Amino acid sequence: MPKAIREVYGSVLAELGASNPDIVVLDADLSGSTKSGIFGKAYPERFFNMGISESNMVATAAGLSTTGKIPFANTFTAFLTTLGLLSIRSLICYGNLNVKLGGAYCGMSDAFDGSTHHATEDIAVMRSLPNMKVLVPADETSTRWATMFAAEHKGPVYLRLSRDVYPDLYPNDAKFECGKGATIREGTDVTVIACGLLVHKAIEAAEILAKKGISVRVVDMYSIKPIDKDLILKCAAETGAIVTAEEHNIYGGLGGAVSEVLAWGGAGVPTEFVGIRDTFTESGPYAQLLAKYGVDANGVISGIEKALSRKK
Repeated sequence: MPKAIREVYGSVLAELGASNPDIVVLDADLSGSTKSGIFGKAYPERFFNMGISESNMVATAAGLSTTGKIPFANTFTAFLTTLGLLSIRSLICYGNLNVKLGGAYCGMSDAFDGSTHHATEDIAVMRSLPNMKVLVPADETSTRWATMFAAEHKGPVYLRLSRDVYPDLYPNDAKFECGKGATIREGTDVTVIACGLLVHKAIEAAEILAKKGISVRVVDMYSIKPIDKDLILKCAAETGAIVTAEEHNIYGGLGGAVSEVLAWGGAGVPTEFVGIRDTFTESGPYAQLLAKYGVDANGVISGIEKALSRKK
């Protein structure tokens, strides 16, 4: 049975702590929500609750990394990538330090707390920072891989994590690679390149459109920085149209990253962006928010239809 992304992350942290005594975990008084508390319960001497002090937490993680520790700093994405940004940029990225950042409750998954707690700009922020790697897992297996990769990789890594349960996409023995994406569903008419929850919404959309004779390829771009240029250009050449789908502002996120590759590669194909249309989001039930802001299966279908209408 599928598990919540945050539960998988917390459990893997604890597993890593058992095999690597250099791993330490920090949280900004939200360990019950981020699930870093699972590690804290198992290894209290290596767990630091920094209180509601995100910039200091990240700075402390930076300092710990210079002593040979492997710090994982955790809090809600909206706070980590704003209040923690100065320390992320000026200490961790500038120094290329071995710090891992767990951004919990990404997108609108902290649904009822509203725009102050929703994180819809974080991909744009984090992928613009030199030395930073940006990973967005979409199920239990990819979350496990991303967390383990972060621990093994030397340098800054940002993990964009949801609070919710995502259905299984991959078998337990699936192979992943930083800088690559994965084709989840083959198709010939259009490609949807998605990340996180929107991979699942893209699959829903593809299944609906298949009944109308439209063949939709779905790609899980779990590594946003570095990004899989070869796969993007291959999809553009083979399907002739691209739709990006993300629970993020349409500016600067996955859509921007994919468009940069298409422009660089000279792939002049119709491209549509499914995402939050440059607005602050409201509070409410999560499913209703996804529908309201066009980041559900219907939103993906609309993006596909627009791309196909422009396809030569």
